[in-house]
Amino acid sequence: MKQIEFKLPTWGGERKGAGRKPNGAKPGVSHLRRLSFAARYPVHVTLRMVRAVGFLRTFSRAQAIEQAMREVRHRFGLRVVHYSIQGNHLHLIVEIDDAAMLSRAINGLAVRLARALNHLAERKGKVFVDRYHAHVLKTPREVRNAVRYVLENFRHHLREDVAPAGADPRSSALWLDAPITEDAPIASPQTWLLRNAFVISAA
Repeated sequence: MKQIEFKLPTWGGERKGAGRKPNGAKPGVSHLRRLSFAARYPVHVTLRMVRAVGFLRTFSRAQAIEQAMREVRHRFGLRVVHYSIQGNHLHLIVEIDDAAMLSRAINGLAVRLARALNHLAERKGKVFVDRYHAHVLKTPREVRNAVRYVLENFRHHLREDVAPAGADPRSSALWLDAPITEDAPIASPQTWLLRNAFVISAA
């Protein structure tokens, strides 16, 4: 007699096609629990917006974004130290006093951004493509590369004939050689890495 093999049902474990599907046509930011990190490490944060809110580098939208950053300055222990505004996304280099508060702080910024950008676009609805992306910067080299990437990001997205010749006016590059006043959208760095990474490089 030939033994017949039965395929028994299974529960739990990894299954093909299981889990939350990504937003949009392409996979987005992972929805897994974010890693914890020490407050001495800066973080590179990226926020991507939907096309419907318009081109972010226009004067009115850039002003609204900078105002939103002013409103969350030092809230939840958050400090935006560097930023750049691109056509459909925003780069930030931030410090946070407590890693557990990062999501709450970024969400507070996101609420203000969504309200302002929807108002300018005269629309309602979703503003962000997905959750924010965060990359923890743990070495001087990572910090230097991230800051350069953020401040020079416009060169990757703008044509040569429309790109600014010098520093990007839609970024924190304007404060590199100027004092950071109370009405600035950014704050002075407090972490050793952001204060010393370029000093070490120059030495």
